[in-house]
Amino acid sequence: MVETSNKIRYGMFSDTGNAMIQGVIMTAKANNLDWDQVVNVLYDIATLDGFEEAADTVVREMVYETLMNV
Repeated sequence: MVETSNKIRYGMFSDTGNAMIQGVIMTAKANNLDWDQVVNVLYDIATLDGFEEAADTVVREMVYETLMNV
């Protein structure tokens, strides 16, 4: 996770993508999802037009780091 100008970035190419990943993280925390479940969601998001990078290593690493630092 990288904070720039009060925006949290997770390696996505757009603000919308980063907001979507933030939602995944918040949902994962609220529902105690395990890492495999989170990765499955990231891969599902990556199938959507404009969000293909959701399964990229940098995004997965940032999401993992954020979830582990809770």
